[in-house]
Amino acid sequence: MTAVDNAVKFARDRRETALAELKELLAIPSISTLPEHKPDMRRAAEWLAAELKRVGMTRAEIMPTAGHPVVYAEWLGAPGKQTVLVYGHYDVQPVDPLDEWVSDPFAGQIRGDNIFARGASDMKGQDVAFIKAAEALMQNGGLPVNIKVLIEGEEEIGSPSLGEFIAAHADLLKCDFSLNCDGGILRPDLPSIAYGLRGLAYFEVWVRGPEHDLHSGMFGGTLHNPAQALCELIAGMHDADGRVTLPGFYDKVRRLAPDERAALARRPHDDEEWRINAASPPALYGEKGFTTVERVGVRPTLEVNGLYSGFIGEGSKTVLPAKAMAKVSMRLVPDQDPNEVGQQLREHLRRHAPPTVTWEVRDLTSGPGVIVERDSPHVKAAVAALKSVFGVDPVFIREGGSVPIVGMIQSQLKAESVLMGFGLPDDNLHAPNEKLHLPNFYKGIEAYIHFLHNLA
Repeated sequence: MTAVDNAVKFARDRRETALAELKELLAIPSISTLPEHKPDMRRAAEWLAAELKRVGMTRAEIMPTAGHPVVYAEWLGAPGKQTVLVYGHYDVQPVDPLDEWVSDPFAGQIRGDNIFARGASDMKGQDVAFIKAAEALMQNGGLPVNIKVLIEGEEEIGSPSLGEFIAAHADLLKCDFSLNCDGGILRPDLPSIAYGLRGLAYFEVWVRGPEHDLHSGMFGGTLHNPAQALCELIAGMHDADGRVTLPGFYDKVRRLAPDERAALARRPHDDEEWRINAASPPALYGEKGFTTVERVGVRPTLEVNGLYSGFIGEGSKTVLPAKAMAKVSMRLVPDQDPNEVGQQLREHLRRHAPPTVTWEVRDLTSGPGVIVERDSPHVKAAVAALKSVFGVDPVFIREGGSVPIVGMIQSQLKAESVLMGFGLPDDNLHAPNEKLHLPNFYKGIEAYIHFLHNLA
């Protein structure tokens, strides 16, 4: 048997141990956005640092940032070989609404082939899968390449501290390329590699009228209700064909080449299945002239993520609100600049906001879109690894979501990324009853083993 065969056998023989360790990490409620969970964030970081040290990393430590800490580890015992920077995150989303969970969000309950817990798929399962792959190789001949590991604690809140951390530790993080484990595949029997990610520009839009709330019977009809004005402004941000109307919004959007459009069309997709997986709305909606796959991966969007104004409690209160707020985000494609999009949003408001109200835009978070070369040696190593484990060639896809670290590594470390994760579209990311398909977890361990072996 070869070294990689021995490593795969080692991993298979220890699947129960891997599952038990995953449950340990899942039990830590590392919710980055809630201040009361700051001690849990530290506990999760400590767990990962200890585990990385245990499996053989020569350095594993917790490093401070302006927010939650970063876990850094390394093994540089392969002189002359490539250095891979492995990225993950240990923070998770809040669990609300709690009453919609079938089991405790941090219990790691197994039902059928799935383990249910917050962070199971996004992305503690992926973190543990890579660590177990590294352990299997270390116990069977050693790692074939140099490894650096960066696991952050703020991905779910937009990675606000990570750019500064990378800038301050650029020499430490220097690498030939990055392996990003924060991803998924299309089906349990169909692996995929994401070669494109959309960026993000996120804002709060505030509209104000009177200095304080007023009696709607006394003042209604004589003042422009800020809630109404905000809704009118938001409604005007799309036209009848679903296109965003911000001035210049599409100026830098790349035209989809015929060969890429044909390649995307080969991705298995069913609109009705998509509708059902999207919590069964009455019908799908989107920009006219593009397929669902194209809308979610290669076209930019503008979405309203939240609205607030006036009285929203139970019962009645006849109030004319003093202010209204909308959280608005744009998913951006490569070449769109988040700062320019922010200017376009403000220009839209300057053109269309009535003089009866005032407005302001607050910048929350942003990051650029990314395209990865599909024919790089690193991507080819991933393709071969996935085919070895799943028995079929992976499909190339462009994802609708954003992973800030990919753009940061590209711009700050001048390194490209390979996105190789094993979550599924129905894993309920950020929603109640998040799960991880356990056969994917075990195949993920083996795929990472083959990937690292292929690099050498």
